[in-house]
Amino acid sequence: MHRFLYKNNNLYCETVKIEDIAHKVETPFYLYSYATLLDHYRKIKRAFAPVKPLICFSMKSNSNLTVCRALVKEGAGLDIVSGGELYKALKIGAKPEKIVYASVGKTAMEIDTAIKKGILFFNVESASELVIIENLCKRLNRRTKISLRINPGIRPRTHRFVTTGISESKFGLDFSTAGEIFAKRNAFPHLDIIGLHMHIGSQITNKAPFVNALRKIAPFIKNLRDKGISINYINIGGGMGIIYSKERPQTAKEYARAILPILKKLKVKVILEPGRFISGNSGVLITRVLYVKKTPRRRFIIVDAGMNDLIRPALYDAYHEILPLRRLGKVETFIKTDVVGPICESADYLAKNRRLPKVEEGDLLAIMGTGAYGFSMSSNYNARPRAAEAMVIKGRYYIVRRRETYQDLIRGESIPRILGTSSKVPPSSMKKI
Repeated sequence: MHRFLYKNNNLYCETVKIEDIAHKVETPFYLYSYATLLDHYRKIKRAFAPVKPLICFSMKSNSNLTVCRALVKEGAGLDIVSGGELYKALKIGAKPEKIVYASVGKTAMEIDTAIKKGILFFNVESASELVIIENLCKRLNRRTKISLRINPGIRPRTHRFVTTGISESKFGLDFSTAGEIFAKRNAFPHLDIIGLHMHIGSQITNKAPFVNALRKIAPFIKNLRDKGISINYINIGGGMGIIYSKERPQTAKEYARAILPILKKLKVKVILEPGRFISGNSGVLITRVLYVKKTPRRRFIIVDAGMNDLIRPALYDAYHEILPLRRLGKVETFIKTDVVGPICESADYLAKNRRLPKVEEGDLLAIMGTGAYGFSMSSNYNARPRAAEAMVIKGRYYIVRRRETYQDLIRGESIPRILGTSSKVPPSSMKKI
């Protein structure tokens, strides 16, 4: 699962005692395990070795430059969903021919840049988007590959906010519309429409939804080929679940064993877009106990990490295991408590009614499984600087993103002169219209 383990009742990241890092890095901060990150990438690579897939790590799960660089160096491609992610991907040396671009709302400027950089694929989600890409390719005198994102109408057992393959979803194309596009493919002379893409959701813990989706897509591919339409690629997306609490998700081997027979029969090049499976359990959020507060009905542990640092519990009612960095080394006394942050919102909690060891003010806690959709969804709400990120690599820790300062909070802001000047904030350069 991961390389965060107790040794002599102290929590370590690989061979480094986390408390030693916390003495030098201000809390809250994210801490990643390089070995865990690569472990999970290699598990997928080995499991799908028979079809030699291109594994494109989903940057939306964690776009830290060091995280992405570690995976790219190991041979991974990248799955991007914005111009900003493309910019970061190229900054860390990702090969454009290993980049696939999803998103239901790509802008013309983002598409233009991606065409010029020569990415492998656009995962197209609407007929209108296809027209925009064709027109831009024509203007640039370039060709690009297209994969149509199919919405197979599969409802996996996961949170409704991360269910993306149902008919009510904003994502993808129904089979009928996709079929019409393939039939009219000659109307797009600058596009090679030769692939299909699917992504049915996130944190899916069993193989059945993936198998069912592919079983619906397979006859669609056969039908297209019968009409002389070439389908050379299938991108099966990501969505593989991990252990947060008591889940028993499929392993990479079990997942591959279930769908490899279908993929082999399709005789296509295979692309995967795992994010959470690779990065989720490779990261923890380290936080310090500020106060222990008791009320007639509740016991609260108030920590210095809030929903701006980790929004998943507030947004998805997500469960994250919480561990003390230092165990007592004897039979622990467990007390039912709420772990909450300093944000001025009732939704600002990290755990509710959780049985946790007794902790005191100043103690350090690790919020587990936060390597995916942790920092990447963080914000400056309540004017809080975003946390630092660190990574342990081969026995040493490195700061891979410094903690923001108060000066960072006002970077880019200015005050119009009409409101008076401030020697500490630059005046606005906006001219009167």
